[in-house]
Amino acid sequence: MPVLLVLLLAVAAEITVIVAVGSAIGVLPTIGLLVLATVLGGALLRREGLRALSALQQAVFARRAPEKELVDGILIAAAGILVVLPGFISDVLALLLLLPPTRALLRERLIRRAEASRPVIVVDSVVVNTSDGSDTSGRPSRPVVIQGDVEGQV
Repeated sequence: MPVLLVLLLAVAAEITVIVAVGSAIGVLPTIGLLVLATVLGGALLRREGLRALSALQQAVFARRAPEKELVDGILIAAAGILVVLPGFISDVLALLLLLPPTRALLRERLIRRAEASRPVIVVDSVVVNTSDGSDTSGRPSRPVVIQGDVEGQV
C-alpha cells in the first residue's frame, strides 16, 4: 500500500510541475523541454552505460571485486527508467544519476549501507606470533575449514 501511495504522489507531482511549466512558458516550449531532456538523458545514458560496462570488464579482468562497477550499473539502469518516464522531476533525477560525481556519492553511501548490514561470522581467532608458525597454544596454525549447510536466514 505505501508503494502505491508513493507512486500516486510521484505522478501527481510530475503532472503539477508539467502544468506549472506549461502555464509559465507555453505548451510547445514545455513539450520541447521534455523532448530535449529525454534526448540529452538518452545520450548521457549511452555514454555512462558504456563507461560502466568498460569499468566492469576491467575489474573482472583484474580479478577484483567489481562492487563499485555493479552499483554504478544499477544506478545507470535506474536513470534509464527515469529518463523514459515523462516529466521534469524524473528527468532531473535521471540526469543527476547519470552525472559521475553525484552517482559516486550515492554509490559510496549504498556500498557503506550494504557493508553495514552484512552479517559477520567469526569462526576462529588464532594469533600467530611465534617463529615456528604455531599459535600461542603450540598447535600448528592452519586454516579452519567447516563444511555444512546453511538453513534459514543468517
